[in-house]
Amino acid sequence: MKEVAILLLVALMLNGCSGNSSGTSTGQVASTGGWEAQMFGGVGPASGFGFVTNFSVNSDSSLDIRNFQFITAGTCFVSGETESGTLIQSVSGTGVVTGPFTYMITSGTPAGNVLTLSGNEDGNTITGNWTFTGTGDCGSTAGTFTMTLTS
Repeated sequence: MKEVAILLLVALMLNGCSGNSSGTSTGQVASTGGWEAQMFGGVGPASGFGFVTNFSVNSDSSLDIRNFQFITAGTCFVSGETESGTLIQSVSGTGVVTGPFTYMITSGTPAGNVLTLSGNEDGNTITGNWTFTGTGDCGSTAGTFTMTLTS
């Protein structure tokens, strides 16, 4: 009986150590939740953008965006925005989620304005560059951004 208990304990210990903590994720991981984004740079009305969003990552790396709201948008985004994006996640050996990220916001009113973020996630932060293509006073411009996981 004592030998069986020892063998069972050894088997449980080996099973706990054999997990793979690196590789590509195929489900929702740490990136899921609320994010706050702040844009830096830009010119005129197409500058100073900020927003909050809530998304999870689907198995095909597309974002399932459940909430989006501009904090600051000025006259370049008045109403009716649509959002889409991707996050190709990997989990490092230390459990940190990393990967390339894209997020696109297309205006409803005024029509034709598009804000595109391209960057990389590193744990609870996504950083990179943004570009804006617009019409009227909201001409094309660019800058950098930081997104922080808030929940």
